[in-house]
Amino acid sequence: MIFKKMKEHRKRRKWLIIIIIFLTFLLAGYLSVKPAFNYLSGYLSKSEQVKGNILIVEGWLPDYALKMAADEFIKNGYDYIITTGLKSIPEYFILSENGYLIFYPGGKLAGLNQQGQHSIEINAYSELDGDNRAHFNLYINDSLMSDFFAEKRKRKYNVSWEGNLKSIDSILVEFTNDEVGVFGDRNLYVNEIEIDHKIRIPYHGNTDYDIGKLNGIRRVKNNFNSSAESARNRLLSLGLDSASVKAVPAKKARINRTLTSALAFRDWLKTTNMQIEGINIISLGPHARRTWMTFNKILNEKYKIGIISLPDIKYNNSRTNKILMTIRQTLGIIYYWLILIPY
Repeated sequence: MIFKKMKEHRKRRKWLIIIIIFLTFLLAGYLSVKPAFNYLSGYLSKSEQVKGNILIVEGWLPDYALKMAADEFIKNGYDYIITTGLKSIPEYFILSENGYLIFYPGGKLAGLNQQGQHSIEINAYSELDGDNRAHFNLYINDSLMSDFFAEKRKRKYNVSWEGNLKSIDSILVEFTNDEVGVFGDRNLYVNEIEIDHKIRIPYHGNTDYDIGKLNGIRRVKNNFNSSAESARNRLLSLGLDSASVKAVPAKKARINRTLTSALAFRDWLKTTNMQIEGINIISLGPHARRTWMTFNKILNEKYKIGIISLPDIKYNNSRTNKILMTIRQTLGIIYYWLILIPY
């Protein structure tokens, strides 16, 4: 019986792959006509907002989009903003705005009474290369030790520090040259700090991210276990009331991530007494149509659901990127239409 089901599953998967390949070639020809491409791109990215009191934000959205989501929440007087996203801890933390990633060595150095010369290494990389490399300063306690232009490849950046290890209260990585332009989005990624080639301090659970100035006003704690929780932390740093911002994490998933998030939201909704007048979902660019379709299907059209599509800066700065993203999202929405049939 199990073997038969596996065989049927493989057969369906085979036909699905054949259909997608066929549609890829069909779509490539279709998109060669500029008016058709513009229509399709606009269709996938179209906003259709409803009057509602609940705002859903996909947790993978970049910081500029989360800021726009916070503005939407305040402007239109929603009762709650719900962040969705999968359980995951990225290997590298992204500094997407100028600010300070503050490492607290704390317990890692407790009891170490080692005086002398020490090696401090930062494991990091830049999203962009060449003239658009990310730049960062490295501080130990309050002292500037050095500055670096990060490379696109992952590597370690080393400084020597003289002193007693137990006197290190904090190690700061300051990202200084954030910018978005036709060249892309300049970001810095940091994984961990390594001391004397043996003491490793990962960013997760050991750092705060002070966005902008080092004053604690927009401070994000890196204690999240899902993109939903990470997005909630970013929204709180923008001044939103913690009682109004709810994170709804979904289980880990390599595929069907939008579906997994929608299912988690549906199940979470059953456990609350939340009164819903209408729901608007915030997504990014051409991915919005798939998100809207998925939540409508999973919630069985029980509520009024609208979609707010924010501009995708990363892909709108290049026609090639825009075409590739439109093709990808069109195939994605076809695939999702098929997998949503049983729901």
